[in-house]
Amino acid sequence: MPDAEQVLADALAAARGTDVRAAERALDRLVVGDPPAVDAALLTRLTRGVARLWPRGWQPMDLERIATRRLTPRGARLLRDVLAAQRRAMPDPAPAWFDAQLTELGARWDGDPGWLDRRAEGDRISALRDAVDALALVAGLPPIAVLRPPPGGPAVAARATVPATGSRMLDRVRALLAKAESTTFPAEAEALTGKAQELMARHSIDAALLDAAAERPDRPGGVRLGTDAPYAAAKALLIQEVAAANRCESIWSDDLGFATVLGFPADLAAVELLHTSLLVQATAAMLRGRGERRTGSGRRTKGYDESFLNAFALRIGERLRAATAAAAEERADDRLLPVLAARSDAVKERVDQLFPGVTRHRLQVRDAEGWTSGTTAADRASLDPGAPARRSLRGGR
Repeated sequence: MPDAEQVLADALAAARGTDVRAAERALDRLVVGDPPAVDAALLTRLTRGVARLWPRGWQPMDLERIATRRLTPRGARLLRDVLAAQRRAMPDPAPAWFDAQLTELGARWDGDPGWLDRRAEGDRISALRDAVDALALVAGLPPIAVLRPPPGGPAVAARATVPATGSRMLDRVRALLAKAESTTFPAEAEALTGKAQELMARHSIDAALLDAAAERPDRPGGVRLGTDAPYAAAKALLIQEVAAANRCESIWSDDLGFATVLGFPADLAAVELLHTSLLVQATAAMLRGRGERRTGSGRRTKGYDESFLNAFALRIGERLRAATAAAAEERADDRLLPVLAARSDAVKERVDQLFPGVTRHRLQVRDAEGWTSGTTAADRASLDPGAPARRSLRGGR
C-alpha cells in the first residue's frame, strides 16, 4: 500500500478536481491508512501550507475569515488550531500583531499525536474530509497585498500614531457608538455617530500635524474588513464610504470576501470602529424599514434590503464627510491643507502599488421604496443633506 504521504497527495489532487467519485475513493484510502502516519502527514502538509501564505500577504485573521466562509465549522476549527501548531514551529520572535491575532482567534495546540482524532468528535471519516478540504483551501489561495511585514521577514518598528486601546479618546468614541447602536431613536443614533466621527477626525488632524514634524514619518498601512453575504456589495459600499470620509481608500475583493482599506494608522482606527457600528445600525434600520413597508407590497425583500443598505451607505458617507470637513475647518491651521494633501497622495500611491489592476463595480437600485427608506434612515440627523452622490465600488485583490 502507498505510504501516507502519497495517499494524502492523491486525496488532495482529487479534492481539487471535479470528479466526486475519485475524491471519495481517495478519502477511503486515507480512512484505512495508518492513523498516526496519516495524521502526521496531514499536519506536516497543513503547517507547511499555512507557512507559505504569510509572505504572500495572508494574515491569521484573513485565513480565519475565508475558512469560515468556505469550510465546515469543524474544518475552520481544525485550520485555526493548525495555525497554533505552525506558530509553535516558527522561530521567535514573531511580530506582535501576528501573536495578537492568534490569541484573538483562540488558536491552540496540545501536541502532535492523535491531534485529528481529538477534534473528530467520534467521526474520523468526516474529520479527514474536513482536513483534506482545509488543505485544498490553503493550497489554492492566491497571493494578496502584503500589508504588514510577515513572520520571518525583516522587523519594521513603525511609529504608532494610533491611540492605545485604553486611550480616553477611543473610550469616548466606543461609548458614543455603543449608545448609537442601542438607542431606539434613529435621530439620536445619527447624532451620536456624527459626534464620534468628529472626535476621530480631530484626532486624525492632530496625528497628521504631529507626524509631519516627525523625524521618521509614518507610511500608509492597511486593514482588511469582511464583506460576507448577504448583500456583500452593499457592505463593501459602506466600508468605502466610511473609508473616504476618513481619508482612506477601499478596494473590494468580492471572491475573497473582504475589502482592503489603506490609510494612515489613526484613520484606519476610525474606519474600523465606525464601520463596525454603522453596520449594526444599518441592519437594525433595515429591519425596522421592512416592518414599515406598505401593506400588501409585492416587492421582493432582497431587492428592498439591498437598495436600503446602498442608500444608507451613500447618505451616511455624505454625513461623515461633512463632519470631517467641519473638523478641518475648525482647526484653520496654515500647515493643515498641505499636510492632508500629502497624506492623500501617499495613500493613492500605495493603492497604485498594491492594486494596479483595480476595476469599478457599478451598483444597481432595484427597489425605489428601499432606496427612499434607506436614505431617510441615514438622513434623519444629516449634517449636510442633499442629493445622493453617484458612487461605484473599486474591486481588486
